[in-house]
Amino acid sequence: MDEPTLHSSLDKVVADHGEVTVDFPAERTALSLHDLSTRSRRIAARLRELGIREGDRVGALSTNEPDFLLLFFALSRLGACVCPLPMNTREADTAKLVGVLDDAGIKDVLVSGRLAPMLPFIEEAVPGRRVLSAAETLTDGTGGGDGEAAGAEVDGVEVDADREIVLQYTSGSTSYPKGVRLTHANVLACLRAIRDGIRLTPADRNSSWLPLFHDMGLFGTLTGILTGVPCTIWRPSAFVKDPAGWLRQFADGGYTISPMPNFAYDYLVDAVPAEEAASYDLSRWRVAFNGAEPIAVDSLEAFFRRFAPAGFDPRTMLTVYGLAEATLAVTFPPLEREPRWDWVDRAALAERGAAVPVERTAPGARGVVGVGSPVLGMRLRVADAEGRAVAGERVVGEVQLRGPSVTQGYVDDAGTLAQPFTADGWLRTGDLGYLAEGELYITGRGKEMLILRGTNFYPDDVESAVRADEAVHRRRCVAFVHQADTGDRHDEYMVLVAETSRPEAEHPELAARLRHRVRSALGLDELRVVLAAPDSLPRTTSGKLQRLTAKRAFADDQAERGN
Repeated sequence: MDEPTLHSSLDKVVADHGEVTVDFPAERTALSLHDLSTRSRRIAARLRELGIREGDRVGALSTNEPDFLLLFFALSRLGACVCPLPMNTREADTAKLVGVLDDAGIKDVLVSGRLAPMLPFIEEAVPGRRVLSAAETLTDGTGGGDGEAAGAEVDGVEVDADREIVLQYTSGSTSYPKGVRLTHANVLACLRAIRDGIRLTPADRNSSWLPLFHDMGLFGTLTGILTGVPCTIWRPSAFVKDPAGWLRQFADGGYTISPMPNFAYDYLVDAVPAEEAASYDLSRWRVAFNGAEPIAVDSLEAFFRRFAPAGFDPRTMLTVYGLAEATLAVTFPPLEREPRWDWVDRAALAERGAAVPVERTAPGARGVVGVGSPVLGMRLRVADAEGRAVAGERVVGEVQLRGPSVTQGYVDDAGTLAQPFTADGWLRTGDLGYLAEGELYITGRGKEMLILRGTNFYPDDVESAVRADEAVHRRRCVAFVHQADTGDRHDEYMVLVAETSRPEAEHPELAARLRHRVRSALGLDELRVVLAAPDSLPRTTSGKLQRLTAKRAFADDQAERGN
């Protein structure tokens, strides 16, 4: 075919960079791009022998290990579609997993070697599906089989670029996860945009601990691989359990690129004492992506202060915006420019959708971080509720997109899921934002806007008022409005749930302090503070806090109590 595919792009880069490796420290192994290309051809033949065909959607359950990449490119060569699946043993998560498999019509689930001990549990959790282990699928064809001669290969030259390659489920932070359909052409357009936006070359060194089933982890890694960049893929636990240890390896390894969400930079500030920061050499860090969740001004400033002695240049921080429906990348700021933030009147932003500039020290000032301008090939507009483009700057509306990396729709085209497009063909992101001097500023999610007695509040405004309190565990808190009917009386109030490790005897004083912080920042009196144990707030598989899930849990608890 004339148009490239993921696997043909891999084969092309191997010609010049076949010796480049993807390293997996936890596995103590490395996979060269030459081996990835060669072995994926043989594994494709084995998968075809097992009955997987062009157009099939196949679930992939894998940790951050070589198996995932081998299966990904093998399925690519078959013209099949990979559906990366997160794995968790909680009952709610296994039910969600089954829902995803039902939604996507997936009959086969491939399981990596690292998850082999969980095979009995997985088979029980996904009844009616064929569960194939790495031992069955990663034989490289060398063992032969009833349907294929030993050593058979599939190169995939007949696969079209418009063939679906990834079914990427959204994080589910504001709704049930939806399956985003992505073609080879979509993915390659996104990778080109990332490469162009950061001027990526084989001289870089890429690292990531993000899960490969997450869009930022997957497509960030694929960008490196298909550029011939050496990559190192840690497990998420390597970072979460020991952020300082991960940073030490990152610094000593001379890595230049790493993608992380905002909370990760908070973890690093908490993990590395000020007196130890200078012992890390971060001067070679060229691009520090910050995205996948709201970006906080105080997080950036704290990170810059802490790691200035380590040689970290604030111009390294790239505050970006993206989403699964656009494969990944939507906007990047210019390289070698410090992050920008805009101080605006909080009340005008929430009530009138107007980003009115104010001094940072002004009462009710809110800092909003800029995320740059559209990446290569992307078009962007900010539109009102009817989908009409908003005239002028500093007017809040829905961010809408068009471009070659934008999905054609969700998996259930003719079913219950609405297509995410306007009548004139723009992708509706559901994100709210405004443009100022060509820069996009994201203010929140449309469906998460809080309305209390006719007054609008962004949940982040409530949360940011208390997030920096030393008693709030890892800055984790969520805000929502609770409505309750008690007899003939309708009651509604704001709820703030904050994690804390403080003993219960200190809770009344802490709750009062958090209420005071919110009242001082927003003038909000009708607030109920709920203190929760560390790590108890619901989160997505990518670490985003789930406000709506927390809201439902609070409502269920109140109903049980008769409140």
